[in-house]
Amino acid sequence: MALTVRGLVERMGDALRLTVLGSPDGLSREIPTSDASGPGLVLAGYTGRFVHQRVQVLGETEISYIASLDPDTRRHNLRTYFSYPIPCVMVTKGQSLPEDMEDEARRAGVSILVSGLKTLEFYRIITPFLENEFSPAISLHGSLADVFGVGLLFTGESGIGKSECVLDLVERGHRLVADDLVLARRKGADVVIGRGHELQRHFMEIRGVGLIDISAIFGIHSVRQQKRIEVVVDLVVWDKTLQVDRTGLDGQTVNILGVDLPKITVPLNPGKNITVISEVIAMNHLLRYTGVDAAHAFNERLKSKMARRSTATDLSKYLLDDDE
Repeated sequence: MALTVRGLVERMGDALRLTVLGSPDGLSREIPTSDASGPGLVLAGYTGRFVHQRVQVLGETEISYIASLDPDTRRHNLRTYFSYPIPCVMVTKGQSLPEDMEDEARRAGVSILVSGLKTLEFYRIITPFLENEFSPAISLHGSLADVFGVGLLFTGESGIGKSECVLDLVERGHRLVADDLVLARRKGADVVIGRGHELQRHFMEIRGVGLIDISAIFGIHSVRQQKRIEVVVDLVVWDKTLQVDRTGLDGQTVNILGVDLPKITVPLNPGKNITVISEVIAMNHLLRYTGVDAAHAFNERLKSKMARRSTATDLSKYLLDDDE
C-alpha cells in the first residue's frame, strides 16, 4: 500500500513529535519516494533542479531565510514553492512559521508538520523509516531460523518437513523467526531481512498436532522478531537420479530481491539427521567468513599432490611406487 502523509503521522507522529498545520487535505497526499531533504534554492526563487517529489524538510536556516524576506518577495516565493505537488513540508526544532507560510500551504492544499526534534535528530529517525517503507519486499514460502547467528531459510514442497526441522532446532536452543510465511525485505544493496507476519508470528503448524505457540512453550529466548537471510536450505525428496553437489566446489545461489544468496540442496532419506546437518551448514558458513573453505582447501591439496606426482617421471621412482 502507498504511504500517505496521514500514514506517516499515525505511525511516526510520536517518535518525531509532530504537530499538523497547514491544510488537512494534504494528509491524503502520497509520499512517492524514500528521500527527505531541504528544498534548496527554490525558496529564493530558483526552481531549476527542484526535486519536488521528496518530503520537504525546513530547518532553522530555511525558516530564518523565509522570515528575512520582504512581504511581497516572501509571498511570491512561497506561492511558487507550494505550486509544486510536494508531499508535505516538515519544519524541525518546533519553530514558528513565518508570516504567510501557513496561508499559502492551505491555499495549495499542503500539510505542514512541525517536529519538536532538532534537524539532525529528525533525519536520524525519519531516514531509516522511509528507506524501510520503500525497500523492495516479497513473501516467501518457507521457514526462517537463527542457527548459531546465521539466518537459514528452509524451502521445499509442502509437507516435506520444514517446520519439523525448525522445531527440532528450537528444541536444541536455536531460535525461530517465521514459519510457513516469511516476509523478506531488502536493506541496502545486499542484505535481505526476513520476519514473520504480525498475525502468525512465532506460531507454527505441525501436521497432526495443530498450531503451537513457540514462545509460550520454549520461552521468549526461542524466538526472534527478524533476521538476515544468509543461506537458503532447499529440502528435496531423495531420488537416486538426483544430481547434488558432493564436494561444495560448485556452489549454487538463489536470487532474492536482486541479492544472490548461497543455496544448499539437501536430499531427504530415511535416517538422515537434518537438524545436525543444518547446524553444520550454519557453522560452515561462519567458517567461510573467517577465510576457511574446506572444499577449496581439499581441492588445492589434491591438485598439489597430483602436480608433485606428475613431475616424478624417472624409472626408479616408478619402480619404488610399484608394489609388483
